[in-house]
Amino acid sequence: MNFSADDLKQLKTLNIEPSKAVSQLNWLRTGQIDVKLERPCTPGDGIVQIQSDSHAYLNKSFAAAVVNGRLGRFIPASGAASRMFSQLHADAAVLDACRTAQTDSPGTSAELDLRRFLDELTSFAFYPELKNVLAEEGHDLQKAVNERDLALIIRYLLEPCGLCYSRLPKGLLAFHNAVDGVRTPFIEHLAEAALLNGLDGVVTLHFTVSDEHLELFKAQLVAWRSTLEETYGCLFEVTYSTQKASTDTLALDASGQPLRDGKSQLVLRPGGHGALIENLNDLAGDIILVRNIDNVVPDAHKQANLTWTRLLTGYLLEVQTEQYALLKALHEQPDDPLTRELVICFLADRLQAEVSLTDDSKTLLDLLDRPLRVCGMVPNSGEPGGGPFWVCDAQGRVTRQIVEGAQIDKSAPDQADILARATHFNPVDMVCGVSDWRGRSYDLTRFVDEEAVIITSKRQNGEEVRALELPGLWNGGMAGWHTIFVEIPPEAFNPVKTVFDLLRPAHQP
Repeated sequence: MNFSADDLKQLKTLNIEPSKAVSQLNWLRTGQIDVKLERPCTPGDGIVQIQSDSHAYLNKSFAAAVVNGRLGRFIPASGAASRMFSQLHADAAVLDACRTAQTDSPGTSAELDLRRFLDELTSFAFYPELKNVLAEEGHDLQKAVNERDLALIIRYLLEPCGLCYSRLPKGLLAFHNAVDGVRTPFIEHLAEAALLNGLDGVVTLHFTVSDEHLELFKAQLVAWRSTLEETYGCLFEVTYSTQKASTDTLALDASGQPLRDGKSQLVLRPGGHGALIENLNDLAGDIILVRNIDNVVPDAHKQANLTWTRLLTGYLLEVQTEQYALLKALHEQPDDPLTRELVICFLADRLQAEVSLTDDSKTLLDLLDRPLRVCGMVPNSGEPGGGPFWVCDAQGRVTRQIVEGAQIDKSAPDQADILARATHFNPVDMVCGVSDWRGRSYDLTRFVDEEAVIITSKRQNGEEVRALELPGLWNGGMAGWHTIFVEIPPEAFNPVKTVFDLLRPAHQP
């Protein structure tokens, strides 16, 4: 396609290369390339089970990394909370049915969800704030509960007249009651990072947020900083970034042409969480812990998270130490037969990478000199999310990858069968080694599988459009990394995908 002069000017303003824009249009028209699954990763075949006799050593490695200031946290926190409250959206007829229903009478699943929400309202950490905002407008929350006025309660919970929860990022919502106040996921991440580091020193965290909510995150940190630093005996170094406009993507209209607005300008959409590989790259860190914003629990329940984050980090450091030593030796003695043999054994046995005895030193260096990640994997229990699989790429290489359901052709019987045999799923709890053996930060954009895009159908202004998501941060965005999967227990994973997840024991005091 030939872009107009105005199109090129618009793309230049956004720092989007025209060649990238052309590639996006080609992908949108030809469709995504589905991942080819070879088999699921399972314990003993792609998933490591850390034995208890190694815990002390791994914890010691973790502690050394803390002392040396090597650790940072990267938390994607820009996601809106709207889907978290989907079960509360109901038409007037359903709300009226809930208002008049007897306590034990049958009802539809939608009605039962709404009744449960009303019956357990006081168990939610946002209850006091909801009560206050209703009172400011002349309403009594207890009276509304007694009258089962769900329409009023839900409106003041979700809409701008009240708490506006449907428009806020999940990281800023009231999740947990604590002795020092009501905590949001943002605050819980700060608290966990402090506990993880051993209640001492500087704790470093980075949050990716949306432009419109940046000041709200900053204000919440100001309100809590002194309390948290006094409680945990540390100092916090918190930074933020937003998704770059250069990672926005084009879309196609119903006629297969680039989507345009009323002024004939190209319409670009956020490129999904895969765009955040740029933000992670800009950190130029060393050891980076990545966790979803909603996978947090109160302090009383944090022990499993703390234990396994330390073990995952220790395991990465153990592997990385070997990787660094071999890279140094290979650079200094590229033709030494013993060095080559050790590198080949490490790649094949420890990293389970495909390697040939005939590979020259340059090929071995390219295979070995890559960022490393250790990813916690939880046994399947029906939770949403991608999973660990052995995947065959376009060159025929088989590697371990995290794969989302949207990347798989489920109509192909063999692929559907492999998907059904998966034993673990991805909770997004990973430790990333992003610096090389010389201490220099990797250029993480070099290791992205650019073709691992996902094409979706969306409705925009009443029109069906084809949209493009960039290779996911932990999917195609890290496809070229060395990946190790480690089994972690279910108690280390407590996401909040719906409002009712806050009623689970792990999220209650």
